[in-house]
Amino acid sequence: MGAVEGPTPCPDSEKETGRESLESKNGRGIAVGRRAMPNNSTHLISRFNLPRVMLCAAVLTIAFVPAARPDDWNKKTVVTTNVPIEVPGKALPAGTYVFKLLDSPSNRNIVQIFDKDEKHLLATVLTVPDYRLEPADKPLLQFEERPSGTPEALKAWFYPGENYGREFVYPHQRAVQLAKQTQQNVLSMRDEMTRNMKSSSSSASSPDIQALQKTEVTGVSPGGEPVDIEVVVLSKPKR
Repeated sequence: MGAVEGPTPCPDSEKETGRESLESKNGRGIAVGRRAMPNNSTHLISRFNLPRVMLCAAVLTIAFVPAARPDDWNKKTVVTTNVPIEVPGKALPAGTYVFKLLDSPSNRNIVQIFDKDEKHLLATVLTVPDYRLEPADKPLLQFEERPSGTPEALKAWFYPGENYGREFVYPHQRAVQLAKQTQQNVLSMRDEMTRNMKSSSSSASSPDIQALQKTEVTGVSPGGEPVDIEVVVLSKPKR
């Protein structure tokens, strides 16, 4: 596994606006603006530049757990980061984590995050299907980037070989803050669901998880107004 790099100062050539999400290409470096990095491991970068605030993305090392069929079912992905990251309801310090879908045949939108040994469940998170034109060839994480000194908020997770992934839903108050900071629409749910996200259960029949699955999901705009989910995520691939 290659070394993990932290945030670096952005050159002037990267002071554009908009969001950029780059994924590794087979055997090549990853271009970031005019920079490139060797692809000796799966490095994924997401950048969101705010007006008048120069930001740089953390570089994450994403270790894909390959081969075994059960991993295709639960989308098991091992994520190692050298900087703190935020997931709905929780800030995760630098370290190694395991992302998996809840084992449920009927609902594939609950993501559970474990420690690296999978002995401790750290967060249970609601997501909404999101789509991209081309499938990623390796795991892809997208982040909502904020000014330095605060953890980057995880926006979406795409499993390799699939053109659909999962966009994360944040409790309403946090979603409003993120939307204002990033000037982007953010998925939102009732703040009361924060308690359910702390559930220690991995059973789809758990009352906490059942309530999380059934809660209403909306979007929130940078101005704090509600928006339709379709404004935030793609309902199907655009060709």
